[in-house]
Amino acid sequence: MNILTLVRQVPDAEARVKISGQNVDLEGATLVIDGMDEYGVEEALRLRESGAPVEQIIALAVGPKKVEDALRTSLAMGVDRAIHIETDEKFDAVTLSRVVAQVAQAENVSLILVGGQEADWDSQALGAASAERLGWPQLTWTNELKIDGDTITGRHDVDDGNESFSAPLPAVVTTQQGLNEPRYPTLPNIMKAKKKELRKEDPAAYNLSGKVRMVGAEIQTRARRNTMIDGKDPQAAAQQLLELLRNEAKVIA
Repeated sequence: MNILTLVRQVPDAEARVKISGQNVDLEGATLVIDGMDEYGVEEALRLRESGAPVEQIIALAVGPKKVEDALRTSLAMGVDRAIHIETDEKFDAVTLSRVVAQVAQAENVSLILVGGQEADWDSQALGAASAERLGWPQLTWTNELKIDGDTITGRHDVDDGNESFSAPLPAVVTTQQGLNEPRYPTLPNIMKAKKKELRKEDPAAYNLSGKVRMVGAEIQTRARRNTMIDGKDPQAAAQQLLELLRNEAKVIA
């Protein structure tokens, strides 16, 4: 069986980003694999190491040239080969699911691993849309996975806590923190990754004509009030804070 894992590139959560007008300026920003996608890469590797009959693990990315760095990282972690659909356009999750579905079919994939929620979109739609296009079962927010023959089992988070599941392959699985601890690429594996296949694909071949387009964005900002509270009298300070929260900030009824 082949496993397809989607890789997205986002700003490092610990790095500073600059705001230019109404947009986030990523020029010079540190970009990394989206954390939830990284759990998917790691889980694919662990499934193979556990003895599951995994022939190839394929990483897929859709984005500009710099996304190559994220794919190279996944190759250095142990992915067998990568596919990069290079484009500077931004597409919504439903449109991207068309690519995921087509690649999965072309590469004879039995399992798709995708992050449960993208850091930049704050969306959970990609896994569901991909599963719908393929007609495959979808398992969300997983924290344990096993493959036994043509069946995938494990546990995932639900509103009431945690439950076990079992589903036939092929399937789409969304990953999250707690599923595993991603490994760091070693220097020898980084060198080996340079010789692995990273295939470029033309986005025109996937009919990426999304109906949802980003036409504008507004970054919410709020000026500081610079109100200082004298803390010498704790009771008076607490009363003043309550009045500010109630009358100025309007956060207390």
